[in-house]
Amino acid sequence: MFFLYDLEGVFSANVRENHRISFIAKTGSWVLSIGAMGEFLGYVGTKQLIQMLVAVCFFHSSEFLLAIFIHGFHNVSVSSLLISKQYLIAMACALLEYVVELILVPGLKEQWWISNIGLAMIVVGEIIRKCGILTARQAFTHNIRVYHEDQHELVSHGIYSVIRHPGYSGFFIWAMGTQIMLCNPICMVAYTVVTWNFFAKRIPYEEFFLREFFGHHYEEYAQRVCSGLPFIK
Repeated sequence: MFFLYDLEGVFSANVRENHRISFIAKTGSWVLSIGAMGEFLGYVGTKQLIQMLVAVCFFHSSEFLLAIFIHGFHNVSVSSLLISKQYLIAMACALLEYVVELILVPGLKEQWWISNIGLAMIVVGEIIRKCGILTARQAFTHNIRVYHEDQHELVSHGIYSVIRHPGYSGFFIWAMGTQIMLCNPICMVAYTVVTWNFFAKRIPYEEFFLREFFGHHYEEYAQRVCSGLPFIK
């Protein structure tokens, strides 16, 4: 009986030891994988990709949380995360370009003065956009309003006294900044063209309804204040 008890104890101890060894092996493999990835990317790649990850995570999470804070949890959907299929494709292209260029022309990614300009643009873009959201509050939505609501008013003070569309202007600067920070010349041009074309169509469409809502007040405001995007009146 004691012999059987000892065997059970030894067996249990062996099982626990095997689990411990397995856990250590998996943990070690995970650490080695991270180490190998860090070695592959190097200091430049690791730093720039971490900055990109932080910028993207902050942008989307802050947009969602601000929407909840302003409009209430039950009035906000996942669309306020501002993540679409097209957006994911754009981000995938940016990462693909970054990795390919990091391998083929690593010196391109070491232009820190360019990368730091991009980082500054990300910060400036965030500030402009968030100032627009916090100033407009209830009047700001992620979807264009096609019906006038009681709480919807023409906001022309604060940042809106110098930029008509700080939300669009801020995102435009932010999007360009992400690619300049990564030193991605191809995606920098592509992001600029695609984003500008998107807002060039969206702004006239949105302002059609704003003119319907506020009449000559918005006409006077639009003549006095720039849109905030180049070559878009």
